This record gives sequence, structure tokens and C-alpha cells, in this order.
Amino acid sequence: MHGARYAAVFDSGTTALKGALVNDSGRIVASASGDLDLIVDDGVREQDPHQWWRVMCEVAQAMLHNAAHDDPDFDTTRIAGIIFSGQMQDVIALDTDLNPVRNAILYSDGRAEIQARALADAYAGGHERFLDVVGNRLEGCLPLPKLMWMRDKEPDTFAQVAHVLISSKDYLIARLTGVCVGDVAACSTAGAMNIHTEQWDEELCTAAGIDVALLPELHKPQDVVGSVTATAAAVTGFAAGTAIYAGIGDAGATTFASGVSRPGQYNINLGTSGWIATVSPEPFVNKPGAANLAFGVANGFVNAVPFLNAGDVHRWATGLFADGDYTRAHELITASEPGANGVLCLPYLVGERFPVMNPTVRGAFVGLSPAASCADMLRAALEGVAFSIRQGMESFDEPPTSISLIGGGAREAAWCQILADMLHHSVEVFANADILPAVALASLVFDRPDLVAAVRESTVYQPEPSAMRAYDTLYPRFVALYPSLAALK
Repeated sequence: MHGARYAAVFDSGTTALKGALVNDSGRIVASASGDLDLIVDDGVREQDPHQWWRVMCEVAQAMLHNAAHDDPDFDTTRIAGIIFSGQMQDVIALDTDLNPVRNAILYSDGRAEIQARALADAYAGGHERFLDVVGNRLEGCLPLPKLMWMRDKEPDTFAQVAHVLISSKDYLIARLTGVCVGDVAACSTAGAMNIHTEQWDEELCTAAGIDVALLPELHKPQDVVGSVTATAAAVTGFAAGTAIYAGIGDAGATTFASGVSRPGQYNINLGTSGWIATVSPEPFVNKPGAANLAFGVANGFVNAVPFLNAGDVHRWATGLFADGDYTRAHELITASEPGANGVLCLPYLVGERFPVMNPTVRGAFVGLSPAASCADMLRAALEGVAFSIRQGMESFDEPPTSISLIGGGAREAAWCQILADMLHHSVEVFANADILPAVALASLVFDRPDLVAAVRESTVYQPEPSAMRAYDTLYPRFVALYPSLAALK
């Protein structure tokens, strides 16, 4: 095989399916994407797997067309492998011909609370043992209780089920290869896998009344699980026989791409809501809302701890104090000093899950004086999120050796500096975070562990001693806010 080799990488999300062709130097040489529809009706959250496949075929064809336009010598036989990331915790029920018997039930659909309670009663050890074995709490949003719901509420449809997949990417793999597989990270969210052995738990499935044989064969993300069939080649444009890899669920892919692979490394996501992700030798079973995944690409477990208030606080405060102008907001934040002139903000606008778990608590400003300005209050809002993250970080066992930052909030340089000062640690912010998951997946195809580091572009924020001292003085006051205000509605 002459010339560059390529990996075709796809991310099958909830709102869009994206494809990228990555060469063996880590450069994205072609890309394409397509929108996906969400079926929403009074708590129902579903999608049509047929649309996933149709859009994937369109994206693949567009991506390959773009690659050929960029390089007249491009040949699909130079694609070394195809690999996916995708949404997790779905129920994708297929018949013997691998056709969906109904719409996919998504991770955000919590319809099976009654079945979850029934499973807790039927499973020896109940909720506590379930958490210990599965690594996640028994809730009605998990696929195993939702399969029980399907059996109870849609018996005729359930009777047609021959295979159940847990990630949208795995349906696409089934269409490409004719095999039903899952990766251990995504399948950690099924509610049926022993997270320690990385095998389906037959006792749990028996308690649920679900045949374990319905569930897919489990693999590490880097495993080759099949190849493109002639039928799939005709509709995607890929060469028949191209290797297909198991890939990894989206949260695992993001953690892997951020360079987090061992204890002490942390990745903070400042999206609308956010999370702190790390890797540890054991699942987190004592932290509110924590999700645990078998990693697969490295030893240990991915621990993702969500917090509800992040970019939403930034957006709200910018709207209130800067008329929605983020440039003006930046000017105000930097006009105020660390500590925001003594103003503290409890940033729990929509309740919180971590470091406290209280869905009804609401936010507050404390310490207002005639000297307080809009700049102080805007800065205090962002410092409040940073204080909350610091409080959450202190509950982790392993002190940080590295902290990286992604998400829309990472575009506010002042907030990045606040976090470095607040956490007493350098913070690395990726300039090209949007491409890193694709490059990370490509690194598995090329067996190049160094590939992400070779292409990563970042800015490192170093903590400033005077700001650290200011935050250390205020931190005990912040920690006291929640206990004082929690009873107020």
C-alpha cells in the first residue's frame, strides 16, 4: 500500500452524525456531517435507527468524495479501518435479520422506573449490590429496565427481538458487518454488565427476566470486529473487506481524547452543564450522580461526575450584566479583581448533582455592598462555578497531576485563569478540542498512542499566587453557603 493511510472515523451523536477521514499523521483530510431527528413526546425520547444508517451512508459518500477532490490519487483501499464513537445507554432492538423492530429508546428516556424498582426487588442485594456489580445506580433510564418495560408493555414487538444493542454506533457496525457487538465502555451503561469482569451478568439478566443471549458480544474499543460487506460497500463507498473496529462510547472517547488515561489526570467539561472525568482503579460508588465506565483502551475505569451548573451560569450572567455580549462580559470579568470585591455566588441555578445533590436548591449572591458592581457580580458568578468545581475536586482521592479543560466555557480566557487559580494547578485548554476525539480514535486504527499528543494544540494557564490567596480566604465562606441556604426555596 503506497502513500498515506487513512482511518474513517464517525461520531454518532443525538443531533448529528459526523464523519472524518484522518491520515496517519493525525490530519483530518476530509469531513462531512448530517443532522438527526429526535422523537419527543411527553417524556419519550426515541430515534429511528433507519435514519442513522441513511445519514451515515450519505456522510460516508460525501466524505469520500471530498477526499478524492482533495487528492486525485486517493483510493478507498488506503483506508486502514473504520471506527466509531456514539451515544450510549440506548435500547436498539433488532430482529433476526438485524432490522429494528421499533424506534431506539434513548439514554435520556426514563420510562422504566417501575421496572427498575421491580428489578431491585428481584435481584439479591437490591440497589446496593447492583451499584457494586454494575458500577452505576439502578434507574429507569438504563437499558435493562427498559427491556423489561418493552416486554411488559409491547409483548408482540418484544417477541420479535433477537438482538439488542446499547450504542447507536453498534447499529451502524451491524449494518456494515452483519455482526452484533458492543464495546465495554458503552455497554457499562446497559445496567447488565459486570463492570469488574467486563462480562454480561447472567444473574442480573435472570432477575430481570431478560435472556442474556440477546445482548451483543463484548469487545475492547481497539478490537477488529468484522469487515465491510459487499452490500454495505455498495451504499457507503467503502471498499469491501475494510476492517471495522469496535470503537467506544462517546464519554469514553472524550476522556481518551483529552489525554486522561491514569489516576490523577482530570478533564473538566464546561458545556451548558459539565462534568469532571478521570480514570481510577475502581468505580466511584460514593459520589452523587457519578457514572462509571470500563475504559477498555487503558487499565481502570472512567469516572465521570456531572455538575449541572456551568456554561448556563456564564450565559445567564452575560445576559443579565452584559446584555448577552460575551466580549463585553470578558471586559467586565477582567475589570473585577479575584474575589469579586467580596461578592460570592452560589451558582446552583437549576439545582445541582455534584458536589451536592439537591434538585430544588437555587442560586444566590451573598456579600453585596454599595461598592459591588456589575463586573463584580459577573465575575462572582464564574468564580462560584469554579468554587463548586474545587469543592467537587476535593472529594476525589487522587491529587491532580494534570487538569485539562474543554467545552464552550473554555473560550472565556478569564474563566480558564480563574480555574487555574482556584484549583492551585496549571490548566491546559485545547484549541483544537473538536478534532481530538477523531484523532484519538484514528490512533487505535494506526496503533499510534502518540498521535493525539502530536497534533494537540493548547494554551496552559498557570495559577497566580495573589489570586490563589484570595480564593483560599473566600473558599471556607463559599463552602458554608449551601448548608446555610439549602432550606430556602
